[in-house]
Amino acid sequence: MLAAAWSDNQHQRLAYQVDQITPGADFLLLDPATAPPRGLTGWLVDALRSAIADGGLAPGARLPATRMLATDLAVSRGVVVEAYRRLTDEGLVGGRSGGGTTVLARPARPPRPRPRRNPEPAGFPQLTRPRLPVGEGIDLTPGVPDLSAFPRAAWLRAERAVLAEVPPDELGYGDPRGHPWLRSALAPWLARTRGLRVSPDDILVVSGVAQAFALIAQNLRREGMDAIAVEDPGSRGAVHEFEYWGLRPVPVPVDEQGMQVGALAASAARAVFLTPAHQFPTGVVLAPQRRRELLTWAAEASLVIEDDYDAEYRYDRAPVPALHAAAPDRIAYAGSTSKSLAPALRLGWLVPPRRRYPDLVAAKHASDLGSPTVPQLVLARLLENGEYDRHIRLMRARHRARRDALLGALTTGLPAASVQGVAAGLHLVVTLPDADVDDVALADELHDAGVVCLPLSWHRRRPGPAGLVLGYAAHTPDQLRAAGATIARVAQL
Repeated sequence: MLAAAWSDNQHQRLAYQVDQITPGADFLLLDPATAPPRGLTGWLVDALRSAIADGGLAPGARLPATRMLATDLAVSRGVVVEAYRRLTDEGLVGGRSGGGTTVLARPARPPRPRPRRNPEPAGFPQLTRPRLPVGEGIDLTPGVPDLSAFPRAAWLRAERAVLAEVPPDELGYGDPRGHPWLRSALAPWLARTRGLRVSPDDILVVSGVAQAFALIAQNLRREGMDAIAVEDPGSRGAVHEFEYWGLRPVPVPVDEQGMQVGALAASAARAVFLTPAHQFPTGVVLAPQRRRELLTWAAEASLVIEDDYDAEYRYDRAPVPALHAAAPDRIAYAGSTSKSLAPALRLGWLVPPRRRYPDLVAAKHASDLGSPTVPQLVLARLLENGEYDRHIRLMRARHRARRDALLGALTTGLPAASVQGVAAGLHLVVTLPDADVDDVALADELHDAGVVCLPLSWHRRRPGPAGLVLGYAAHTPDQLRAAGATIARVAQL
């Protein structure tokens, strides 16, 4: 009886001790107790990514089977499967049938130079702030998408299929207008998402919108034009592109309704460049009355250049259709994958007025004989099978959470400042209430504090309120909240 009672008590104590064991894994000493609530997958991805980056997981190292690691961590197997999938999409790990999931070799990178105040060669316009070394601070330069989210797996699947199916003659010099398959895929996509009414024969595939602007600028110069109206504030990069090709920028003020068309009409310019769906950098939408005024102006002018640079991303407002459909014989429409996928792809499209199309195709052919064929075919496949749209929907949700994190930190830390352009895009603008603030000096102070951002004055041709232009797409909510706190501390408004 005593032995039996002792045995029962002992078993109860052992059962209690087992219940108190904290789940965890010998692999990397992972402890799920350190994960944030409802953030297990992100926590696991960050832990594995860090181990790969610091050499704790060398190339060739095999990750535990998903079922085994899930058991060790006492989490759903789906958490581990999703974490492995994200790392696969980032190109950090890979797997094959029967071989498990292993760490992939990272390509060797040249030594990163230390940041300098003026890193560009003499005579070249400084378009960005000096970069910070990896791991030091946070770079909020606008216009940079979340490059870690590039859909590597989907792209690789599509590229393998393309290379397996494409006949040898497709690998020669292609059509300078762009591959017919991509133009045929783009036409209905542009109709469905941006309201354009175009055929494949209206589209010219270009190496990003920068090439589109270069081709148009050369076309205008051949017509004898030497000036172009631009938004003020506006895209610094686009302005320098037009200047390089010999077009003098004529600044036209932008207010809360977009470009002031009355000022445009008074400028005597015959061509204009603008971003009507999401003005850069202020984020305002060209108001309906201004759109009508612009179309009236365009009927007597030479050309409107419409840059639809980040129309895919909207959060708190209905989509705004492109201008092009209202006056296709006067508007050149430009877009690209630089914000939706990655700038490195150098894939874009231009839909110019038909009377300009032959000259622009000739200029494109003279420039580079045509854009690379294989990436065009891959994008065409992603457009047709829905992978491109699925990626954009995923990124829209992710960018919204990041915008909310930065906006919340700025609203709390800088209550006297005005935050604009939050309803769409990949950046926002903080306008500073103190008229005496030097935003260039403030940006320099923030750089020294570990936050890179652009002063609003860099995008102006005329005097105006000081401010900061902050990109948020490339960083996690926690990083953005920390950056917002740093901005508030340094600005001290």
